[in-house]
Amino acid sequence: MYQPDYDAAASHWIEVDCNSVHMEPAALKEKIEEFISSHNTCALATASADMVRNTPIEYNYVDSCFYFFSEGGLKFRGLKENKNVGLAIFEPYGGFGNLKSLQVQGTAVMVEPFSDEYLKLMEHKKIPVEAMKKLPQAMNLIKVEPNSYDYLDSDLKKNGVSCRQHMDI
Repeated sequence: MYQPDYDAAASHWIEVDCNSVHMEPAALKEKIEEFISSHNTCALATASADMVRNTPIEYNYVDSCFYFFSEGGLKFRGLKENKNVGLAIFEPYGGFGNLKSLQVQGTAVMVEPFSDEYLKLMEHKKIPVEAMKKLPQAMNLIKVEPNSYDYLDSDLKKNGVSCRQHMDI
């Protein structure tokens, strides 16, 4: 009977990364922020003991954090139990020589409705306060503070560095 080696599979990219050519941290951070800014939608993964939810959702990237306005949904069941989340932002698949994506690991917190931070994001999205106050209940605002990035960009090879770059925050 087949016995998969999950530990070996899980450590694959960690081992590859040890022997890879890395970008300078400032240049990598700039490349990552450029990629984030050129998109507005990601897949937000949340999990609880008995459920995983992966939600396509619009994001706003402000002060190095991701923000998501949401009416509700099962993602909040996961967030109630587990504040660790994953995000994926990606380009459509165009073959192995044309890959571009970003995986983000982070910690989620709920922002209090109509707090200064909440109002700042409403202003960023140009949502009138009066319109939000007319809703039956204020929209939920999730804030994700990243703690690591895994950036994949086939074009990086042209610069003599690995196409996969990891950054801890």
